[in-house]
Amino acid sequence: MDILDLQFMIDCVPQIFIQGVPIALKIGLVSFFFGLLIGLVNALFKIYKVPVMSQLATVYISFFRGTPLMVQILIFYYGIPIILRAVNAKYGTGIDVSGVPAIDYMYIVYSLNIGSYLSESTRSAILSVPHGQVEAGYTLGMSTPKILRRIIIPQALTVALPNYGNTFIGLLKDTSLAFIASVPEIIGQAKIIAGRTSMFFESYIVAALIYWLLCIILEQVLRILEKRARRHERRA
Repeated sequence: MDILDLQFMIDCVPQIFIQGVPIALKIGLVSFFFGLLIGLVNALFKIYKVPVMSQLATVYISFFRGTPLMVQILIFYYGIPIILRAVNAKYGTGIDVSGVPAIDYMYIVYSLNIGSYLSESTRSAILSVPHGQVEAGYTLGMSTPKILRRIIIPQALTVALPNYGNTFIGLLKDTSLAFIASVPEIIGQAKIIAGRTSMFFESYIVAALIYWLLCIILEQVLRILEKRARRHERRA
C-alpha cells in the first residue's frame, strides 16, 4: 500500500500556503515589532535600575519565560473577554466582547511572550557596547536619550541581530499554536483539510514542509542582513 497520497498533498498546498502563511507571517511580524519595543523598554528599566519598574520588568520576564506559550494563549483568549465583561458590568461601558477577532488576542499574547525573550537579548547587546563610547558622548555634551539613539542602540542592534533572527524564526514556528484559539494559520488550515478528508498524515506533512520552507527563506534573508550590518567591521 502507498503510505502517502502525493496527489492529495499537492492539491492541498495552495489552500494551506495561500490562506495560512499570510496569517502566520502577520502574527509573527506584528508580535515581533511590539515585542521588540517591549524588550527595549524592559532592558532599559533593568540597566538603569528604574525604581519599581525594574522589579516589575523582572517579574514580567520571569512569568512569560517560565510558563508555556500554550497556557498563555488559553489564559488571554479566555481571560480577556471575562475582564471586558466585568468592566462593562461595573462601569457601564459598551465594549463588544464578541466582536474582538481571535487574532487580536494572539497579537497581545505573542507580543508579551516574545518581548520577555527580547528583553534579555537587548539588555546583553546594550551592555556589550564599550562604556568608553558612552563617556565620550557625555563629554561632548550629549544627553542620555541622544547617546542611546545615536551611539548605543545602533551598535546593540548589530550585536543582537543574530539572536533576533533566531528568535523570529522560533516565533514563526510558535504561531502554529494559534490554532487552539481558532485562528486559521498554517496548522489551522491543515486541520480544516484533515477534518474534511481524514487525511491527517498528509495534511500535517504539507504544513511541516511549508514551515521548513519559510525557515530556510528567513535564514537566507537574515544571513544577508547580518553581512550588511557588519560591513563596517570588515572594512576596519
